[in-house]
Amino acid sequence: MNKTVTKDDLIELGYPTHTSITVIRQAKDIMIQKGYPFYNNKRLGRVPVSVVESILGVSLHKETSKNGKN
Repeated sequence: MNKTVTKDDLIELGYPTHTSITVIRQAKDIMIQKGYPFYNNKRLGRVPVSVVESILGVSLHKETSKNGKN
């Protein structure tokens, strides 16, 4: 599993486009507040999965079933 996520990753998981953009913006704001000023860049669209999971309240990694298929 990747340790970062983009809006396109969220869209691929089924979240609406506007929701995905908003979540990424919120995650960037959180990272800036935590002391990572390089997230204050409008061209940067990749944020840590852990921050996005804390915003959404769900885990983003896919669980595999018993037969090994997703």
